[in-house]
Amino acid sequence: MGKIKVALLGFGTVGSGVYEIIQSYQERLDILLGKRVEVSGVLIHDEKKERNINPEILVTSDINQILAIPDLDVVIEAIVGVEPGYTYLSKAIDKGCHIITANKELFAHKGRELKQRASENNVRVSYEASVAGGIPIIGTLRQLLKVNSVVQIEAILNGTSNFILSDIRNTQSSFQDALQSAQDKGYAEADPSNDIDGHDAFYKIVILSELLFGQQPDWESITRKGIRDIALNHISLAESFGFRIKHVASLTYKNKNLKVEVGPKVVSEDHPLYSVEGVDNAIALTGNLVGQLKLQGPGAGKFPTASAIIEDFVTVINGEQQSDPLKGGTLTSISEDSTQTWFVIGNSDDPFEGVTLFEESISDQGKHVTARLIKTNRSELERLTLKNSDLVVYPVASSSSLPIRKAVVTA
Repeated sequence: MGKIKVALLGFGTVGSGVYEIIQSYQERLDILLGKRVEVSGVLIHDEKKERNINPEILVTSDINQILAIPDLDVVIEAIVGVEPGYTYLSKAIDKGCHIITANKELFAHKGRELKQRASENNVRVSYEASVAGGIPIIGTLRQLLKVNSVVQIEAILNGTSNFILSDIRNTQSSFQDALQSAQDKGYAEADPSNDIDGHDAFYKIVILSELLFGQQPDWESITRKGIRDIALNHISLAESFGFRIKHVASLTYKNKNLKVEVGPKVVSEDHPLYSVEGVDNAIALTGNLVGQLKLQGPGAGKFPTASAIIEDFVTVINGEQQSDPLKGGTLTSISEDSTQTWFVIGNSDDPFEGVTLFEESISDQGKHVTARLIKTNRSELERLTLKNSDLVVYPVASSSSLPIRKAVVTA
């Protein structure tokens, strides 16, 4: 039986998970691939740190030693950040290796270049694990795109943010306490800004945009907001309306215009993201023919992400991967000024050009805090919030239903 030689770049949570799966499921991989999978090298940062790696395997901090492995077939990258991962994978492609990555920041910035380089060198690039951990969203979209056009995606793409919001609601805790809980459980890093400020979800929706349209939207035109400012009373007020606050990455394509947003939204009980709790990710996508589909599962973690990498590995070796479309330039991402529904928190009697659909107030530390659903355009809402800096605004997710248990009030 022949061999498939693999090198791992990075041996943290994901890299070690890939290694363990290969060692534990060797017989299964033998059957699927008809060859023995051999981890021939592991690139690490600190050579003094002890690791549970077979002593016969090359373990080094020198990428050139990894790339010098004779007949190396596949390089699997699980490093954080754009560099040095991009340089390492570029060299691996030039050597004739297929590459697999779980690095969403790298692929958002440099995925186009890697795919183009791979095409020129007749090797394959796979990146399923870069978007939603164990959820097979890349493969699902590739299958759908054979017939369907995807017109909308609404997704929870960051498990850390979703855990924090769930924990605030379930334990009636503050944001800081919920963040500390996420860090204690290993869901959040010591510096959690990449997750809670929306960067992680931003990179993932950009990757999906390029997969769907062959080009990225202009990054500067995408609204990105995190969850740092979400307070317990916001979540309590949302619940009084029958809503939950979720961190949503959304993409809508209509009349050749693309709208991409990343930030907190309120969703109703009948919205597909309402019940997504804890560290789960979920993607609700709408195709022009198939209608709405929902994929949900663990979006991060050692074995869910490693599992997605192994699935990519099998696909790459079997030569099943399709080529993604690559168009020049960037898509125009628009910020529409059409009328929509907003969830507004704060006490204000200032008049505005719109309609109040529903109003509720709660007592928070002895003070009454009011929330209302209003229907107006973005420009009018910005005028209102500029005059009333204490107001907090959340858009209502597009497919959410509105409360009907109280009479509609006209402003």
